[in-house]
Amino acid sequence: MSLHLDSCTFAYRPWAPPILRDLSYELPPGLTVLLGPNGAGKSTLLKLAAGVTRPRQGTVTHEGVPSHHRTFRAAVAWMPQQITAMGGLTAREQVAYTGWLKGMNRRDAWDRAAGALARVELTPQADTRTGRLSGGQLRRVGVASALVHEARVLLLDEPTAGMDPRQRRLFRDLLVPLTEHVRVLLSTHDVADLAEEAHHVTVLERGTVTFDGTTTGFLAHAPTGTAPGRQAEAAYAHLSEPDGSL
Repeated sequence: MSLHLDSCTFAYRPWAPPILRDLSYELPPGLTVLLGPNGAGKSTLLKLAAGVTRPRQGTVTHEGVPSHHRTFRAAVAWMPQQITAMGGLTAREQVAYTGWLKGMNRRDAWDRAAGALARVELTPQADTRTGRLSGGQLRRVGVASALVHEARVLLLDEPTAGMDPRQRRLFRDLLVPLTEHVRVLLSTHDVADLAEEAHHVTVLERGTVTFDGTTTGFLAHAPTGTAPGRQAEAAYAHLSEPDGSL
């Protein structure tokens, strides 16, 4: 068992209707793309999965460890939509500081920061102040910060928002080698983020999982005769229709 949400219900206010209701989900190995429109509950699901918030009902565990335990937070890393450059810190200093916040001692955090930056191909920028990095480079710092404490699960909340098609491609290429050792869940509302390298697809609509399966199985929902390169868009549109097969 890896990251598992069991019968989770969550609302931001006691009197508000739940964003997620009785949701159960287990993250499979490899790279999973979490698709859904704005407001579907993707960010809420990721926050629950990361232990940032707790469900009103239900449980969140990793390898059987509850989300409020320290060992859970060490194993599961979350990267929010906005990555903030920390003042005058270099890329390595910012990553090391994140490791220290996660409970690492300063020496280990500093040493592992170099390795984490190497994994995201930012070694040449290790001594560059984060305020001078491009948007794409800053997002890679965010990934390195999530990996510095050797997390086994990486949760990414719309990490390609604002990137052009080339930057999206480079970012996805960056994730592929990581999936050999880390389970990755990447949320997006843009089917352009669904690359052939993704192993699984989960679709969230109004707080409910409407599809959860392999990328091949997802693309099979594209209607016959769909133009090449449009299968993901067509499959998503079909599954979102009121009379879709799901």
